[in-house]
Amino acid sequence: MLKVPAPPASMAASPLPPPDPQFVLRGTQSAVHALHFFGGAQEQGCPLLLSGSLSGLVHIWSLQTRRAVATLDGHGGQCVTWLQTLPQGHQLLSQGRDLKLHLWDLAEGRNTVVDSVVLESMGFCRSSVLAGTQERWMLAMPGRGSDEVQILEMPSKTSVCTLKPEADAKPGMPMCLELWQADSNPRPLLLAGYEDGSVALWDVSERKVCSRVACHTEPVMGFDFDSQKTRGVSGSAEKALAVWSLDEQQALQVCRTHELTNPGIADVKIRPDCKILATAGWDHRVRVFHWRTMKPLAVLRFHSATVHCVAFAADGLLAAGSGDQRISIWSLYPTHSDMSAPLLGHAEGREVGAHAVA
Repeated sequence: MLKVPAPPASMAASPLPPPDPQFVLRGTQSAVHALHFFGGAQEQGCPLLLSGSLSGLVHIWSLQTRRAVATLDGHGGQCVTWLQTLPQGHQLLSQGRDLKLHLWDLAEGRNTVVDSVVLESMGFCRSSVLAGTQERWMLAMPGRGSDEVQILEMPSKTSVCTLKPEADAKPGMPMCLELWQADSNPRPLLLAGYEDGSVALWDVSERKVCSRVACHTEPVMGFDFDSQKTRGVSGSAEKALAVWSLDEQQALQVCRTHELTNPGIADVKIRPDCKILATAGWDHRVRVFHWRTMKPLAVLRFHSATVHCVAFAADGLLAAGSGDQRISIWSLYPTHSDMSAPLLGHAEGREVGAHAVA
């Protein structure tokens, strides 16, 4: 029988090329620090993308023409750190380092500020919204004291409460916030990541901490929470992600940590279908993981400066914003596909093909 010689080891182990962005948005003229997909305003079936920049501008991008269709200038040249649209109508919230949180009316191209809230803390904390009725919604934002969180009912700006850590706790400044409600309980809850690396769960109505868990030894720079699985993931300046969960007694516990090649995570987002998550790295990389197993799927190497933010659209499109003034758009494991084809990319530690997500 004729034996066919095996290919050289160098050929057999040849690395697969990394995936390329589907396209790149340019024109912010400064570092990109915030991203948000606006599904309520669609252009030919595609959501619009909102970006906030170091220079204080908010750009509204068409993913069809790949150009900015509008520019909002409301933060006096100070960095825009957070963007969020409200489910009721074409309304946008933008938070800036000018200590202003603006409510914009985007309907019919008006693009005007219709209301503002003055922040009383210069910290890095991004605010959070809990949508209620068409008329009312809740806003969590950094409070007057460096360790406080202020809860407002909007749009009346009525103070609901101030959440201040217990006397013996010294978590430092809140770094990131997420308001949510459990399906089984209408009481609003707040998850807060703190400067000391802890994550706390607050009962807003009772104004008390239900649980606190140490996730990192450095400040929590970003987290996201899967309310269906009551499981979250956070990143910090460390070389690790922390995965934590919430039990039926509202106790937080760290499930596992995932070591990274390089330190520094600026942002973490779980895709809306809860299949994958993406991280924004200080090392210029976007890392993609399987959410259930935390298996590394790909390392996206495109940017030439810190990746400050990531965002997912409802259809699975991924956007990443960087200090290199570019926004990369990626199509990874489309939500409507059977996800059976391998994705070419760099996994942690070695270059491999990333395969289907179960």
